[in-house]
Amino acid sequence: MIVIEPYKGKPVTDQRVEIVERKGRGHPDYLCDSMMEAVSIALSREYMKKFGAILHHNIDKGLLAAGRVEKLFGGGSVIAPMELIIGDRATFEAGGKKVRVADIAIDAVKAWLRKNMRFVDPERHLNYRVVLAQGSEELTDIFARSGKVLGANDTSAAVGYYPLSPTEQVVLSLERHLNGVAFKRRYPETGEDIKVMGLRTGNDLDLTVAMPLISRFVWNEKNYFERKAVLQKEMEKHARKFDAFRRVQVHFNTLDEPGRGLNGVYLSLLGTSAEDADSGQVGRGNRVNGLISLNRPMGTEAAAGKNPVSHVGKIYNVLAHRIAKKLFENIDGAREVYVLLLSRIGTPINEPQVATAQVLLERGRGVGHISRKAEEIVGKELAAINRFCTELSKGKYPIC
Repeated sequence: MIVIEPYKGKPVTDQRVEIVERKGRGHPDYLCDSMMEAVSIALSREYMKKFGAILHHNIDKGLLAAGRVEKLFGGGSVIAPMELIIGDRATFEAGGKKVRVADIAIDAVKAWLRKNMRFVDPERHLNYRVVLAQGSEELTDIFARSGKVLGANDTSAAVGYYPLSPTEQVVLSLERHLNGVAFKRRYPETGEDIKVMGLRTGNDLDLTVAMPLISRFVWNEKNYFERKAVLQKEMEKHARKFDAFRRVQVHFNTLDEPGRGLNGVYLSLLGTSAEDADSGQVGRGNRVNGLISLNRPMGTEAAAGKNPVSHVGKIYNVLAHRIAKKLFENIDGAREVYVLLLSRIGTPINEPQVATAQVLLERGRGVGHISRKAEEIVGKELAAINRFCTELSKGKYPIC
């Protein structure tokens, strides 16, 4: 059932207060999401290679337990490595062929770390515990049933929206800028564990940024605060490229206190607080559009690591945002679009119980003007769900 209805709420940009957060690439929660998703992609690739189809797996119960380090000006050392626990379910054998699930999982994680965390050595700085097991008979059987489209393996709801507000755009853009290749080349002393919190009050935007400096590049307290001042100006320069605000302020590493030496500065040995301060878990970080937006409706499903062909907790979360974007781009007069998808376990994933598009239109336009076109767009996206799932299995769509 496809339902098109007017959105009755107030546009985000018209609300006096807006709060948006992004956890960056080195944040422990982001690490967990990304590493478990890397495992799912690797397993999907292996299943396709061996069996010509993606088999049952859900790698969505990851936990990164913090280690211990000693940080000094100019360096430091790892005292106890971090520990990564990889769970939950996978297919280990089918048709008499075995799959090296544990090896594939660990190799995928190590490859992701080498590519994304400059100062983390996956051989020395992490221990790995794989607690994956065979799935239940009924959920596994979904993959053996006839039909061109697999049945949903859960009864699950998801929501997506488009477009991003200016506040959301700034928060997302700033973190990506700070963790971008060019910025890291210019400022190698900056760590990957970045959090950006945006607070818009009226037309004024306040950004609070946490980003450690890598201890090997910082010689003393004076040098730290000198580098911090330069970095803050770079952040302000980037944030002020967005002209939607009357005033933009950036607050950077606000726990710092001059005169307290190592106790008054935010240093990191490896670029992530998981080295000694903060553990991470799948599903506690960004939603699939990369943000935690408190003014928007949000689902609670952890999309990362879930299988991309039957687990609607992943498929519908990403698809809802995709459909909202398609509707916004193709419907004249749309200001905001919200899409809600609800599955029923066992029913083909292209046949949700309901697919609802709530559309906020410009004054003078009603749902009657756009309902037929909107239904066609939603129907077309659902009809192409197998292609979408294939793209999802290859990592085409980011999930955090």
